[in-house]
Amino acid sequence: MSDIEARIAALEARIAGLEDQLAIYQLIATYGPSVDSRTGSTTATLWTENGAYDFGGEPLVGAEKVGSLVNIEPHIHYVADGCAHVLSMPHVTVNGDTAVATGYSRVYLSQGDHWRVERASANRWELVRTSEGWRVQNRINRLLNGQSEARDLLSRGVKGDV
Repeated sequence: MSDIEARIAALEARIAGLEDQLAIYQLIATYGPSVDSRTGSTTATLWTENGAYDFGGEPLVGAEKVGSLVNIEPHIHYVADGCAHVLSMPHVTVNGDTAVATGYSRVYLSQGDHWRVERASANRWELVRTSEGWRVQNRINRLLNGQSEARDLLSRGVKGDV
């Protein structure tokens, strides 16, 4: 391989990595607007068919089940009163056709002329590349309430434990 061919191959690899990160950022950025607009069908498309969302308690398993979370309480009440699911820019580690994104989420609730944070959590998004693009295989969400589980999620993600 010539020097030019090697440089082109390296550049193509870097661009592919950037495209993966951008696609993952876009997927995660879609979550808040899809749940706050109660567009469960869009929420469902973010997950693999057998993907799971564990936010404490019994996990939701299956894309359809995850999408249906917009139609359960307290979510219906949150949206009716005004809410915003806001996610931070995640730390992303890509390893071939799998990736882990680690970051924060907050749920803001409207209360008259001000907002309050209802929930602040650590998040681990385990993603896989599919024929339709990146999808969530598993999302773990743990409250930032002083318990070690949330800190462990954050630590694993920034250390690159995929």
